[in-house]
Amino acid sequence: MDTYQVLVFWQKGGNMRSEDIARLAGVSRSTVSRVINNYSNVPEETRAKVLKVIEQHQYEPNSFARALAGKKTDTIGLFAISMNEKENTTRIYQNNYFAPFVDAVVDTANARGCYVLIHTVYSPDDFLKVKQAFLQKRIDGGIIVGTQKDIDIVREMVGLDSPLVLIDYDISEIMAEHLDRNHLAIVNSKDYEGTVEAIEHLIGLGHKEIGMICGRMNTYSGRERYMAYADTLKRHGLTPNEQFVLQGDFLKEKAYEEVKRLIASGSPLPTAFFSSNDDMAISAMEAFAEHGISVPEDISIAGFDDVQLAARIHPKLTSVRLPIYEMSKAAVEKVIELCDSQQPTFSTISFPARLVERDSCQPPKAT
Repeated sequence: MDTYQVLVFWQKGGNMRSEDIARLAGVSRSTVSRVINNYSNVPEETRAKVLKVIEQHQYEPNSFARALAGKKTDTIGLFAISMNEKENTTRIYQNNYFAPFVDAVVDTANARGCYVLIHTVYSPDDFLKVKQAFLQKRIDGGIIVGTQKDIDIVREMVGLDSPLVLIDYDISEIMAEHLDRNHLAIVNSKDYEGTVEAIEHLIGLGHKEIGMICGRMNTYSGRERYMAYADTLKRHGLTPNEQFVLQGDFLKEKAYEEVKRLIASGSPLPTAFFSSNDDMAISAMEAFAEHGISVPEDISIAGFDDVQLAARIHPKLTSVRLPIYEMSKAAVEKVIELCDSQQPTFSTISFPARLVERDSCQPPKAT
């Protein structure tokens, strides 16, 4: 099974039931139940006999039935919010942002003995499926990544009174709505500081005209990266040129079209661009190359995320490294911690995002 595993909530052994296991093992159904739930009052010889049948027939107990019995499902939900992308066109396993999160969450959860239920949310209506997973007790807790600025949806999710971890969300909104009184944790990266480091690097190379390809401003990361860009320029006495601020929405196609539009306008280009993610930065490089504009000789580009492709393209992309593994590991540990907690608890954790310097940035051409 590959790493994008989705827990199926029925027996893997087809229609096999616990009664069938009991019959094949020559024991009672209650004995099978005691073995599955790891009760201590089962003779080792009997336990081994039942486990052998279970292994041979790949039987696993129904998680929903376990939930109805008041037991944990040992399952967490991972819900990826991707509302700006159309369903069936860009799946999460093709997305340079979501795919590493899925990998890291599944690997970490598996190591902790948990399954992962994965679902992608492409529209507000899809949140109903997320809600159902909680209400039907299919999962013990959930992780949501890519949440947009929609406090109403977050309030509803938190209101289900189930453990929840949000990755990339504005903590101040949670505090303002008093949602910190629930089973909730926030896991972020220090995007502001990472972006400041990138802009400082470009300024240090001598760039004064620095443009930006923005992400979605209704996301926490999108806002943080833009604010860091604008604030850093102002601290150096530089004024952001609105003509050079392009709206890419974290999407490759939109960034590509925005850069082509800027080139076609015939206006002078900035000497450098900072992009809110690597996908948009790479698309911008493609657009520049098509018009004979060389990176970094004619224009420098820095990105954010440090996806695997960043170090493989030519020129290699300077990028702020998003600590995806650390964030994913913390999210899994936090949701398990919340599941084990009897009292509502709230916590936050934020990981550094550091600049990785490569070949796509150099001093501007002498004029």
